Parts: sequence; C-alpha cells; structure tokens
Amino acid sequence: MIRLDKVSRSFTVGDQQVTALRDIDLNIAAGDYVSIMGPSGSGKSTLLNLIGLLDRPSSGIYKLDGGNVTDLDDAQQAKVRSEKIGFVFQSFHLVPRLTAAMNIELPLILAGIPVTERKVRVEALLENYGLTDRADHRPDQLSGGQRQRVAIARATSMHPAVLLADEPTGNLDQATGREVISLLEQLTEQHVTLILVTHDPALGGRAKRQLHMVDGQIVSQTAS
Repeated sequence: MIRLDKVSRSFTVGDQQVTALRDIDLNIAAGDYVSIMGPSGSGKSTLLNLIGLLDRPSSGIYKLDGGNVTDLDDAQQAKVRSEKIGFVFQSFHLVPRLTAAMNIELPLILAGIPVTERKVRVEALLENYGLTDRADHRPDQLSGGQRQRVAIARATSMHPAVLLADEPTGNLDQATGREVISLLEQLTEQHVTLILVTHDPALGGRAKRQLHMVDGQIVSQTAS
C-alpha cells in the first residue's frame, strides 16, 4: 500500500541546511494501523506530510498503491490525495463560516460528486458520527469532540484508503480523546489504513505497529 525507499527531506533555513528525514525505508500494508512516535523535531509530522502528498521528498521514492507518486505534478498529486487520502488534524481545520454538514460536504464538492450523491453521503456521515442534530451548527457552536467528529466525517467522505491523523486528541480532554480514537480505530475494521502521529505512548501503543523516530530516522519498530 505505502512504500518509502531511502526517502530524505531537507530544508534550507537561512544559510543552513536542515535535514528533517534521513533515508527512511518504510512499508505499510493495506488495512494496517501504525503509530509514529518520537520527541518534538524528530520528523513525525514531516513524514506524515510526505505520506499525505502535502510535501515532496528531497530524495528517494514514494510508492502508493503500487504507483510511483514521487514525481507527479501538483495537479496529479492533488487528484491522488483527494481520491485516496483523508486527514484529521489536532486543530480540526474546519471552515469557520460553514455548518457541520457543509464542512463534511466540501471535499465532495471539490471532487465534483453529483448533488444527489453528496446529500446521501453527508446525511449518512452525520448519522454515523452522531451529528445529525448538529448539522446546521457552525464550528464555534460545537464542542471540541463534536468538531473532531465533523473533521473525521469530512476526512472519510471520499472513502479514502489511507487516513492520516496528526495528534487528533491533542485539543481534547481525556474522555473525549478516547471516544475519538475509538472512532478512528473502527475505520480499520473497514480496511482503512490508519497512520497516527502522537506524543502519547499509551495512545501510540494501541496501534498494531509502533514506529519510533529520533532525528529524522526510524530507530525502532515494535508490534502489539
């Protein structure tokens, strides 16, 4: 499903070259549940951004679903991202002026999904995530847990094969965080590949496989 061969990522900061990822080799099978852990600055989010086609490697090859996506142009990468990858972020990233239903519908509109099908998908997602009575509420009228449920519903509206979650419980209380993680883990039962970035060892330990990063390298892998 996901294969990285000798992938590195460097940035120029002022007159210095900073290497965020160093020769990453990684294979993640379809339907796998993987956590990425490590201290701040270890490269976790950079790795997630590369997998999500939000960034490009400086060197190495990235294959997704058997196809080399490394050298695709921006439009081609955006198409692959829209069709195959969903994102859930710590800060929700909902559009403030849109209702919950409209936020969920947004990726469908951008993908050109017909109105009738959009309506069916949005209504089903609102029901699945317990948001039907919040459909017309804007993000500032929702609790943190409700916002993250809207974000998960939006991320899954295009039926992605891969879901990337970057500190998805970081802005939530403990009980709400457990609820959100449970929702994400249920998606793996539908053969969605879940990749979770977290600072929390207890949370990361729930994954089937845990990657530990230090200084831009995967220094160990463990399995539950």
